[in-house]
Amino acid sequence: MAAPATLDLNRRRDWKTAFRSMRELLGDPNNTHAVFRIMHALNAGVGAKNYHRLLQTAEGGRMAYQRVELVERLTDRAWLNQFAPGSVGAAYRAFLDKTGYSAAGLEQVGNETHGIAGRMEHPYAWFGRRERDVHDIWHVLTGYQADDPLGELCLVAFSYAQTTGLGWGFIALMGSLKSLREPHGRLVRRAVWEGYRHGRAAAWLHGEDIEKLFAEPLDAARARLKIAKPVWYERTHQAVAQTASSSALVAAE
Repeated sequence: MAAPATLDLNRRRDWKTAFRSMRELLGDPNNTHAVFRIMHALNAGVGAKNYHRLLQTAEGGRMAYQRVELVERLTDRAWLNQFAPGSVGAAYRAFLDKTGYSAAGLEQVGNETHGIAGRMEHPYAWFGRRERDVHDIWHVLTGYQADDPLGELCLVAFSYAQTTGLGWGFIALMGSLKSLREPHGRLVRRAVWEGYRHGRAAAWLHGEDIEKLFAEPLDAARARLKIAKPVWYERTHQAVAQTASSSALVAAE
């Protein structure tokens, strides 16, 4: 019988893999495998640190003891259907219907990228899976669209502020540098910086009990968690969309 996989607690940052994967991501913003490789390369030790931070929160000890696998809840349509209109759960349900995304899809990419390590029975590995599974919930809470490269970039900056994971910060920085060559680069950088500031100002979202959060009205949850409206993101998203529409009209003439 093969020996069970063990978690490498002394893993170091792998900048070579991070830069190689970043080149792939800049070439294809939808390359989720590259994102997972960057996280694995640069976020060494972050899961352990944030797991212990979770234990210090009011509900964290119970949540860590129960170790609910969020992907199982988030892919259970009957469970999702219980949440009333206007709630966080209903907004997440609508997000799934609109985008076609799913927690199972992120799980698949994570397992393909990390192999058996992604399914390891260890508190730190469990917390890592939890961080993976809340990503789309954070899209709903923050208002950053998931099917929009700018929305992803802003949420990356927000996530860096929330988790201190260097992988998130690396993607936000490189995406901002890429914007220097783009027509709306200044607006993009303002939106990304706003995402970081909002992440710093908000409550620590990893400490939230997802079932309780999903039952809460979306607007009330945003207010309680101090998640501000993404003003610069919305302005930039609109400006980019208008430019794309104008270019399409010119090309059609």
